[in-house]
Amino acid sequence: MKRTGPTLITMESQNPISGQVKPHSDKITSELPVSTPSNNAISVSKKLTLIPLIFLIYFEVAGGPYGEEPAVQAAGPLFAILGFLIFPFIWSVPEALITAELSTAFPGNGGFVIWAEKAFGPFWGSLMGTWKFLSGVINIAAFPIKPHRWISLGQKGVKRDWNLFFNCLFWNLNFWDNVSTLAGEVENPQKNFPMALLVAVIFTCTAYLIPLIAVIGAVDVDQSKWETGFHAQAAEIIAGKWLKIWLEFGSVLSAIGLFEAQLSSSAYQVLGMANIGILPKLCATRSKKFNTPFVGIVVSTLIALALSYMNFTVIISSANFLYALGMLLEFASFVWLRRKMPTLKRPYKVPMKIPGLIIMCLVPSSFLIFVMIIATKTVFLVSGVMTAAGMGWFLLMRFCKSKKLLKFSETDHELN
Repeated sequence: MKRTGPTLITMESQNPISGQVKPHSDKITSELPVSTPSNNAISVSKKLTLIPLIFLIYFEVAGGPYGEEPAVQAAGPLFAILGFLIFPFIWSVPEALITAELSTAFPGNGGFVIWAEKAFGPFWGSLMGTWKFLSGVINIAAFPIKPHRWISLGQKGVKRDWNLFFNCLFWNLNFWDNVSTLAGEVENPQKNFPMALLVAVIFTCTAYLIPLIAVIGAVDVDQSKWETGFHAQAAEIIAGKWLKIWLEFGSVLSAIGLFEAQLSSSAYQVLGMANIGILPKLCATRSKKFNTPFVGIVVSTLIALALSYMNFTVIISSANFLYALGMLLEFASFVWLRRKMPTLKRPYKVPMKIPGLIIMCLVPSSFLIFVMIIATKTVFLVSGVMTAAGMGWFLLMRFCKSKKLLKFSETDHELN
């Protein structure tokens, strides 16, 4: 089918109010902004149901085993297998649990931006938006660039590259919370989010581990050959050229899915930030034909194209660094909201009290800090410049709002 303009996973609201949260109790009202489609939007509306939501999450995080190969090159087969076996429990599961609770408590477009804004105010909501949006578009920029032996500790004389190893694990198993930016487009989010995240976690871990174990067990090659795309080379060694072509075709489809899923998340994040008054109202404009946030699509695509000229390693490390900053703020927002808003209705609630939640967040937070510490000077510089730009952008938007130079959605930033 021929398409015009940028492709995007299309989700439209069944009524003109999308992302609005009804009062949860007499004490606390979590009012999210109104997202109103154009009057000329498609009359028959659709929302994202459970099965599409599962695959959207899957493609926002993984999209297949492509990209896991450098973990073997960096630290050897054993550490690669252990990494993809253990890391989901200390990182992916906590992030998915937090996403399930907060997405069902605040089911509006914007996700983590709303959480930080509700917890700490507009400045931190804006900074969260900067970190997560830039990490997302940097992630988009990566896709066009490069789409008995199990217990081996690696070849002798090959120095382990822990920086590459941990960044590879982190890059392949993060972004679980990206789906929260589309919460306003999901049918029955209170029910579908927890189930979709659970299935996606299992699906993702299986998709990484089975091919990795199979290839390590079947192919004996120099460790340095485990670069991105090696799975296709291994397929040719195992079964011939036909299997290599099949895997390469699969990697192309995977890259398309990853690109569109991340683009959808970034575009709806822009829309959500406009809905709560952090960005100008113009950024919430939807396509009259498809009801998609085309301003967010265009902005995300242009920034990703510009960043695609960066070095691939710098791209991954910068995305991870900015994402780590955002996740530290997200963990803090999660604990703060649980403590300060105990009567807020949470359709799904992580079954832990505050001390348990703090411990749950401290474990992945320690890893986030480690990832930031081992970053190169270039990554520190790039991330620092982008963070400073985000702070400057917040001040600029506040100036424009005070002088009424641009139109902004009026929302109440106070917690009731």
